[in-house]
Amino acid sequence: MEPDNNSIPKPPTPISLVPNTVNENKIDEKEERDRTLTALNLTWCFGYNKNIGLQNLCVNETKKMFLASSHIGVVYDFSTNEQKLLQGHRNSISCCTLSEDKRWLVSADSGPDSTIIVWDLNTYLPVQTYFNTHLEGTISIAITPDSKYIASISAQYPQVLAIWEWTTDSDSPICTAELDPEYGPQTNIRFNSENTFQLVTNSFSQTIFYEWSFDKGFVYYAPILNDTTFNKPVGKLSQSIFQIQSNRALTGTSLGNLVVWETVDSKGASKCNKKALKLFKLQDKSINVLKLMNDIIVIGDSEGHVKFIDQQLHVLMWYKHLNLGPITSLSFSQTTKDYRPMLDYSSVDNDATIEYEKFVCKDFLIGTSNAVIGHVTKSGTKVEIVSKSSDNSIKALDTHPSESRICFGNSSGYLQQWNYKKKQLISSRNFNKHSNITCIKYDPKGDLIAVGFENGQLQIIDAISLDDCLKLPFSYSKDSITHIDFSHDSSFMATAEADFTVSVYKYNIATDRDNKKIATEPYIFLGRYRSHYKEIVGLMFGLYPDNDEIRLLSLGKDRVLVEYDLVKSNYDDLLIKEKTRIEQYAVPLAMAWHPPISTESFIMTVNDQWKYKIYNSITKMCRKTLLGPTFGSFLKKVLILPTKGSLTENRYMAYVTEDKLGLQKFPLTGNPFDSIAIFGHPDGIANLVSSFDGKYLFTSGGDNNNLFMWKINLSALEAQSVLGGADLKPFYGLIDGGREGEFFKEMKELFYYSQLRHHGLNENTERVIKLTIPLGEIPFVMRGLGFYPTEQEVEDMINEVKFSEYVDTNKFVETINLDDFIRLYINHRPAFGLDPYEIYNSFKTLSRHANSDYLPRHV
Repeated sequence: MEPDNNSIPKPPTPISLVPNTVNENKIDEKEERDRTLTALNLTWCFGYNKNIGLQNLCVNETKKMFLASSHIGVVYDFSTNEQKLLQGHRNSISCCTLSEDKRWLVSADSGPDSTIIVWDLNTYLPVQTYFNTHLEGTISIAITPDSKYIASISAQYPQVLAIWEWTTDSDSPICTAELDPEYGPQTNIRFNSENTFQLVTNSFSQTIFYEWSFDKGFVYYAPILNDTTFNKPVGKLSQSIFQIQSNRALTGTSLGNLVVWETVDSKGASKCNKKALKLFKLQDKSINVLKLMNDIIVIGDSEGHVKFIDQQLHVLMWYKHLNLGPITSLSFSQTTKDYRPMLDYSSVDNDATIEYEKFVCKDFLIGTSNAVIGHVTKSGTKVEIVSKSSDNSIKALDTHPSESRICFGNSSGYLQQWNYKKKQLISSRNFNKHSNITCIKYDPKGDLIAVGFENGQLQIIDAISLDDCLKLPFSYSKDSITHIDFSHDSSFMATAEADFTVSVYKYNIATDRDNKKIATEPYIFLGRYRSHYKEIVGLMFGLYPDNDEIRLLSLGKDRVLVEYDLVKSNYDDLLIKEKTRIEQYAVPLAMAWHPPISTESFIMTVNDQWKYKIYNSITKMCRKTLLGPTFGSFLKKVLILPTKGSLTENRYMAYVTEDKLGLQKFPLTGNPFDSIAIFGHPDGIANLVSSFDGKYLFTSGGDNNNLFMWKINLSALEAQSVLGGADLKPFYGLIDGGREGEFFKEMKELFYYSQLRHHGLNENTERVIKLTIPLGEIPFVMRGLGFYPTEQEVEDMINEVKFSEYVDTNKFVETINLDDFIRLYINHRPAFGLDPYEIYNSFKTLSRHANSDYLPRHV
């Protein structure tokens, strides 16, 4: 029987998840109390993995659920809008399960160094952890009704099914079974609710029934089922369950069928030795979810409908108008024996039985493939949208320049704007026509948002309503927009595209005689230029230090820094002012303005040699090369943190590598204790932005539809820097053997030997040993230590020392002492020594020029 259409109203799009009365200052005070001693603390997760079934933690009046957001477990209280974050996984959580009493939660991940973790939901602490349970992790997991045993299926092939008695100290499974790869990847596992020694799993094409014991291990049966079994299409198998008080089991399929499995009728046959009894056509749409609620079978399908059927497969109730989307998970709440909920039975529908009784069911949560979570209460008479998250990967995000707002868009064209202090959704919009959002940027005033798309279109929208400000989007590019930036006064806007082109737009708001704005489109096209021949990694506006004239620069992986002439450029004629090749063989990966902690204006870059490089913004001369963080992969984005204090003191920078998020203290010296990094997203970090006040960082995952909010604790970074020591102490650990090692002694000997070499080795006069050597001796000592710089690198090293005091004293430095030389050596040498592959390629190149496979002696 279907409820009346009007009894279940269509859920409205949520505008607010918490009351507007929440005070942001109180939120700051609470976060300050909760702050830990680490430099970066995860405080909130936007979005969740819609493919991992949510778990309903509601007991009586509590309103909680468990979600997986990348490698973080999230316990979300949707009545108070609070999250408890369960951190412990190295890889993205691949599956989870919940005990019947909702006390124990088990989560598992797939990938290297995988784990299975049992959490106590009373304390939110792990009580059991299994490390490296399977070679490539776990793909599905289940817990017995008595919460004593856990079953896991490995992600690698051939798959392994294992039983764990998690309440003991043993790190090994009770028993295991290796499955035949012909069965296909088993992705769903369930225990028999009436017999903990029976299990069922299924792939898209094969259902397997298991019986296990302590002494005999596993015995399993894989009954045959295909389209010829019943001479009709079966469809892809989705989920399987055991029926109550019966030897039968059920499997749902993508064609709306229920496969009924019955125990083979033979003497002495195991109850798990089953065969396909019949194929029951329940509906046309795919059965995605198959669960038990007491003795009632519950089905969720691809059309968003929920059906309740009895053990004889008779439909009791059908919720048809939930309007939440294709269902991927269902989870029911729990009530204690002493709980008596208030329910208006007059609003409850009758079931479809002959008795026509009132149909009363537990409250339940629904997860859908479009990342909507719905809470169905009062036996289906009320539907509330708990969350509407991103249903696809988030790569475009930006924060408001003066308010606690963040805007992010995903690859399916869904744009959201949140108040990140209140955790409140402000507005949202779906760009159906433009699909993949690749870039977002607020203008400096925070009134407009520029949105770039994969198809090259650029739209300007209002920052509150998200309505279009352009009649038609700019469509000058046919390739993806990768960068957007505004000048400080919003007079210019620039974009970089994936076809190595830079486009510039000019502010266009006209005024009348009374100086009132005339309604018109905010920007007009100025011009575009294909200024690079490889990917553009940086685009930024700035100001000339002497006259505050606006300037625009772009940097590409072609190692060229391009500056554009905005003053002389006209419509459809963007001019280039200067092109400078800034690297010889290293590849630049990111660019930013160096904080104004000195009187000079600098540009900072990072490259694929683990180095920071600092250039004079006018002359483009390399003024410093410094060792950067070496945390597994190169830096891919750097971000100078805003500050409300002095612009010249205590400045910091955030950065991301492939999967890590870090902080860096200025000034840059190469000191490894001045930077810190933590694990951010196991599947890669796509983007990084900071709040306008520099208190928070936001990172989005690569292919995951999640976004993390991090609280910054700079005191922890400062403490690490102090504990690292002063002067050369932090650098000794970067030298083979340290300060007392042979290599350090050799450095000192070569340093002082260079004085002899400089004055002449055959001199017979008395020599005076000095504490410095001339700059011209630097390359000789470097080569003596096994580092062979190119002529360009030699010039950079000498200029770095020569101009180090010029701004303050107006004099060149002509010598270098031992301490400064050690710093120079550590910062300029290859971060991980000579790569044998590069040496091989060099010899190969030289031999090719000699037209031979061998290298001639004279070369």
